[in-house]
Amino acid sequence: MTTATKYQARPIAPAGLEELRATDDAGRPCVPYTATDGGAPLRCCLRASRAGERIALVSYAPLRRWAARNGAEPGAYDEQGPVFIHAGDCGGPGPSEAYPFARPGALRTLRRYDAEGRIVGGRLLEIPEAATEGFDQAFAEAFADPAVALVHVRAVEYGCFHFEVRR
Repeated sequence: MTTATKYQARPIAPAGLEELRATDDAGRPCVPYTATDGGAPLRCCLRASRAGERIALVSYAPLRRWAARNGAEPGAYDEQGPVFIHAGDCGGPGPSEAYPFARPGALRTLRRYDAEGRIVGGRLLEIPEAATEGFDQAFAEAFADPAVALVHVRAVEYGCFHFEVRR
């Protein structure tokens, strides 16, 4: 049984996806390919890719894009990294009652940012069997600090951005 989440996992915004499908945040052109095995964590629709889908691996700077929309200046905290996206419009995430990419036992870093885009804390989360409750508790802990404006969830093993949760 899946429990409904208390916080919303946000995918990459459609306008950002359109830009990334042309040129990524490192200035490189998008190079789509056909997934052979599936399983790549797609940040456009927050699910794993399937064999035969057209996807791309692009460089993405989530904090930079958030800061530009919010008039913030993250300075040295601005970073970019690889993410998988569909090569074309996929319609975004479908309805879900669970956090994406929440395999019990996997390690995640939850980085907390303030309204200026600066890191104000973080936490390591080993995803428990009750993954939704574990994430809910970690986000409640993060947002208990009034300075926290958003939280980025990243994989520990590769440092990949998974999704964002905002206040």
